[in-house]
Amino acid sequence: MKNHLQKALISVWDKTGLEKICPLLQRLGVQIYCTGGTAKFITNLGITVTPIETLTGVAEMMDGRVKTLHPKIFGGILARREVANDLEDAKKHDIPLFDLVIVNLYPFWEHLGESLDQQSSFIDIGGPSLIRAAAKNCHSVVVSSGPEDYDSLCAELEGNQGSTTAQFRQRMAALAFQRTSQYDSLIAEQWATNRTFPTHINLAPQVDLRYGENPHQKAVWTGKPLWQTLQGKELSYNNLLDAEAALRIVEDFDVPAVAIVKHNNPCGVAAEQSSRPSRVSLFERALACDAKSAFGGIVAFNGCVDEHFAEATAGVFLEVVIARRYTDRARELFAKKKNLRLIEWPKPKISSFDIRPALGGWLLQQTDTEQESSLTTVTTAQVPDERMADLKFAWLVCKHVRSNAIVIAKEGATLGIGAGQMSRVDSVSLAIQKYLAQPLRGAVLASDAFFPFRDNIDLLGGQQIAAIIQPGGSKQDAEVIKACNELGIAMVFTGRRHFRH
Repeated sequence: MKNHLQKALISVWDKTGLEKICPLLQRLGVQIYCTGGTAKFITNLGITVTPIETLTGVAEMMDGRVKTLHPKIFGGILARREVANDLEDAKKHDIPLFDLVIVNLYPFWEHLGESLDQQSSFIDIGGPSLIRAAAKNCHSVVVSSGPEDYDSLCAELEGNQGSTTAQFRQRMAALAFQRTSQYDSLIAEQWATNRTFPTHINLAPQVDLRYGENPHQKAVWTGKPLWQTLQGKELSYNNLLDAEAALRIVEDFDVPAVAIVKHNNPCGVAAEQSSRPSRVSLFERALACDAKSAFGGIVAFNGCVDEHFAEATAGVFLEVVIARRYTDRARELFAKKKNLRLIEWPKPKISSFDIRPALGGWLLQQTDTEQESSLTTVTTAQVPDERMADLKFAWLVCKHVRSNAIVIAKEGATLGIGAGQMSRVDSVSLAIQKYLAQPLRGAVLASDAFFPFRDNIDLLGGQQIAAIIQPGGSKQDAEVIKACNELGIAMVFTGRRHFRH
């Protein structure tokens, strides 16, 4: 059923786009009722409006905290056109029937982190109530709850000679309920003082992606991007997953660091070590770990990318580079690769929790943010002073590798990574294969969980690994320690594991 517009109520914080919708309403002969600030804005567009207080008989009060909470407003929205009693009440109390409600909310989301008193000024009361009332009565009323709706609203009105269809009104109502729900959830999560995990997950706004992990899967990205894509093709589902993984690695470091990620696993990581300056760039050191796997990878850097960094990547096919900033010269060089996506994120934000589906529900856990454990040497051999920094580096990288995870590193760079194997001994073998391609000796090895048997250590015979870092806690710890003593390898326990499934 189509509903022809005759009267509209407009009360908005964000006045973007009113210059688009209001002239159309005027041409269609729609009478517009407005609250104070909105009325002034629309009047300045040369459009006649009716101030809301002429309807309610009460001026706005308490600095605008009370202005639309009135029976003549809500009666005009909620009146059921098909119910005679509702229409009689509206006539008896001189209540106009609103066919369109345009309302958007105070921007509470712009004041996260401020004091409770500061935030409370941006908690909308009338706005959500008006939106929900109009959405509830979508049989007769169309609601627009955000400036991004105006294009579709204009198209609907123009295509139906000033009317709206039932299907359109229902779609707009569903969107309105979604927005008010998310608004309330955001406030609840901000004001909760005894909750580790959110009780609601914000799934809007949604941006359509070309497809998911595979072309036959649909996918969207949800949220308000704090980052900016500077160039390149549209970001894919897999690009976003890998960019997140790469970013989490480098943001774990307090020094400049580079991570190259492929299929959600690092294939190379390097971090600056002031005690061991290198003439080779961080990117080149990360790439040296596994240049073959880096093909088509994602690169993250926790600093400003300059022309030297950009030049180092010239001969490598990459899908995405994400960094805090880029120099103008670096952007000029990257521009030669038109398909390369460049993402700039000055202040990256890592989520405090992870979420995944499981058995028809959801698993939530705190993000693994532990960076340094208490290290206990358990072997006869002690860790050489010059290798302690490498142990900590390898241990930090290890928690970002899919289990079972093994990382071999030296001088602030990975030399071999064994990821995602069902057997830990296979992960050790894989990491050694990568490590053998490097000319360096005296590296260290990290394991995300304990070694269940000494066969893992026996594989290191002749590899000249200087030290090992692992959680410990296996029933076979004594045998593993014995194997290290036989090979002259120092080993430390952390007492904490870093599974990443």
